[in-house]
Amino acid sequence: MLPIADPVVPLAPIVTHYLEKPRQLLINNQWVDAADGETFETVNPATGEVLAHVARGRAADVDRAVRAARAAFEGGAWAKMSAADRERLLWRLADLIEARRGIFAQLESLDNGKPYDSVYKGDALWSADHFRYYAGWPTKIEGTTIPVAPSGYFVYTRREPLGVCGLITPWNFPLEIAAWKLAPALACGNTVVLKPAEQTPLSALYLGELCLEAGFPPGVVNIVTGFGAEAGAALTEHPDVDKVSFTGSTEVARTIIRASAGNIKRLSLELGGKSPCIIFADADLDRASRWAATGIFGNTGQSCVAAARIYVERPAYEQVLDGVSAAANKLKVGPGMSATRPDLGPIISERQLNRVMGYIQSGLADGAQLVTGGQRLGGPLAGGYFLPPTIFTNVREDMAIMQEEIFGPVAVVQPFDSADEIVKWANGTPYGLSAAVWTGDVGRAHRMAAALKAGTVWVNSYGMFDPAAPFGGYKQSGYGREMGAPAIDLYTQLKTVWVRS
Repeated sequence: MLPIADPVVPLAPIVTHYLEKPRQLLINNQWVDAADGETFETVNPATGEVLAHVARGRAADVDRAVRAARAAFEGGAWAKMSAADRERLLWRLADLIEARRGIFAQLESLDNGKPYDSVYKGDALWSADHFRYYAGWPTKIEGTTIPVAPSGYFVYTRREPLGVCGLITPWNFPLEIAAWKLAPALACGNTVVLKPAEQTPLSALYLGELCLEAGFPPGVVNIVTGFGAEAGAALTEHPDVDKVSFTGSTEVARTIIRASAGNIKRLSLELGGKSPCIIFADADLDRASRWAATGIFGNTGQSCVAAARIYVERPAYEQVLDGVSAAANKLKVGPGMSATRPDLGPIISERQLNRVMGYIQSGLADGAQLVTGGQRLGGPLAGGYFLPPTIFTNVREDMAIMQEEIFGPVAVVQPFDSADEIVKWANGTPYGLSAAVWTGDVGRAHRMAAALKAGTVWVNSYGMFDPAAPFGGYKQSGYGREMGAPAIDLYTQLKTVWVRS
């Protein structure tokens, strides 16, 4: 692990201007203060310093946003807009995101801590691609005719938008996951209230500016910043919200499920994970080791699909352990805006850093062996929330570090002896979001893919996504599938019409 700090990339003038004054809520195409005028601080995790002040939305603000969204859905320009015109708006927004990806990269790096390049070359372009993919859908959302009616009847179906959708996004991929939700919701003709994570509101607010520039009508896209227990809870409880899409922790999802009971809201939930990365001895071990390290340590381990449990067939165990450790130790850790181009940024907050450190201490207390990392970085990085890649071995399946989602750069590398054994272990957590299998035997790859209880299984790769490929979880990793054609089902409802001649 190589800690790096300065020099820092200069801020673009528009970003400096963006941070100079408190950021407001976007309601009905107007930037407005919170009803009570309050703001909250968002912090740069690389320094621990206040980055910006943001409007603290509460129930009254959510209600304003929902009313604006309802009016737009029921009778505004959006309700009258053709599907082809919706397509053009989505494509225009995609072009704006790509053109301004440098601004998003700086805002996201400052607010979230992730390296500038990972947003400029990754998150921002992927976000634009999501809008482009769903820009193709409005003119292709079709019903069917059903040849079951008695003589004199014509039966057909219509696929219609749900109405007002509440979209609640996390802090680990703020822009990208907002795009995952916004693009299909808008393609289907819904109106939305977006509530970004309080830790990372800035890229969502700038996305709101681009929605205005693209020409979305009033009330279609509303953004309410604030805390989950205030703005988020008000959105999930609101009786005029038809659907909530949430990405975040399983614990918070339980409160959303309870809150949705008031008006039986539609829900889609993409939740936690504890993903197994299974490496058989006949795999390309060097490549598997590098990808496994990227799978767990990418985004500083703050990913729902992080390869937190690396299982290696015993004959290859020492080689893979050495390979993953070597890859971890080569990763550069530092501020995301550093001109020296770090591989990993800080953990999102001091609270989350303390949580991750608690799991490290738990692992040591339970008898796990620490191979590398495990200590907060000091020196020039002492002001931020930096933790190097951390690897444990000698771990039991019942330990907290094997069963619970840590959401930090902490991996376990553990040997196994048989396919039956590893399937049992891999499926032995409450989660089922993703998994990976590395093998040179294509038959084994297919058998493992069928046996693993996970919404996504990668074979001889890790972390591959595409707007056209569905993504979601089994078990306590949630329900519903984002991306691809299945997301259209999340944001529409089906109506059957019987017509008598």
